[in-house]
Formats: sequence, C-alpha cells, structure tokens
Amino acid sequence: MPAKFTVTGKIVSGARQAAFFTQLDWVQEQCAQKFGFKPYPGTLNLAIADSDAALFESLQGLETMTLIPPDPKFCSARTLPVTIKGIQGAIVIPAKDVQIHAKNILEVIAPVCLKEVLGLEDGDFVKITIIRQFSGFRLGDRNDQSLATS
Repeated sequence: MPAKFTVTGKIVSGARQAAFFTQLDWVQEQCAQKFGFKPYPGTLNLAIADSDAALFESLQGLETMTLIPPDPKFCSARTLPVTIKGIQGAIVIPAKDVQIHAKNILEVIAPVCLKEVLGLEDGDFVKITIIRQFSGFRLGDRNDQSLATS
C-alpha cells in the first residue's frame, strides 16, 4: 500500500456524540502527543462513495496509532493521520462494540472545525489524504503504545 492515498467522501451529519469523546482529557493529551494537535469538539463525518468501498475496506487492515483510555470503562480508538485541504487531522475508528455509524462513514478529527474553516456543509464532497507517516511517527511503530497516558 502506498505511503499516502486519497479518498473522496460526502459530508453527512453525525450522531452529535463525538464532541464528548474528543474533549476527554486523555483523548486531548494523546492527540497532542501523537498528532501535534488537540481536537476540536466533534468530528467531520464523511460517507465514502461506493467506488471507494474496496479502499475503505483496506483501511480496516492498516496498522494504526491507538488512543488508549486510562480507565477501562472507556473504549480505545484506532486512528489514521489525514490531511484535508492542507489541514492535519486523523480518522478515528472506534472499537466495533461502540461504533454507531455505518461501515462507510469516516469520522475525522482536526484542530479546527473543518466545516467552518473550509466553508463546507452537509452534502459537499471533499477529498482527504490518508498518510501512513505523520508528525515523526511511523504508523504501526511498536513504541506507539508507550505514548498512552496512565
């Protein structure tokens, strides 16, 4: 698989639950450590086109950086770094037992409200670049877990 690749998605409304997750202290701290930013409250949700379905399925097999909760009451989440029109972000892949979106929905975190900054709204199409190397970390690095907060 190439070091980076693009995928197009249609912006869709979410369940409005991501703001809670993205503002948890441990999520904020680990995103700052792993990606170099603290996420804006919430996610940008992208429905992946049918033509990209195979690519979307391949994401499931990629090695990722993991956000690891200090409390077992919370679930961990896998992440893949991305850029959207030059803005750094990350796809968040929740644990399957708490995943509330359809399989073709990507949730993207970023340091800013992507809709506002980029002038986007539901129904718009946007390309994201998924990167396998980001902020000095190589995805799948076995030292990744050492960055978890305790």
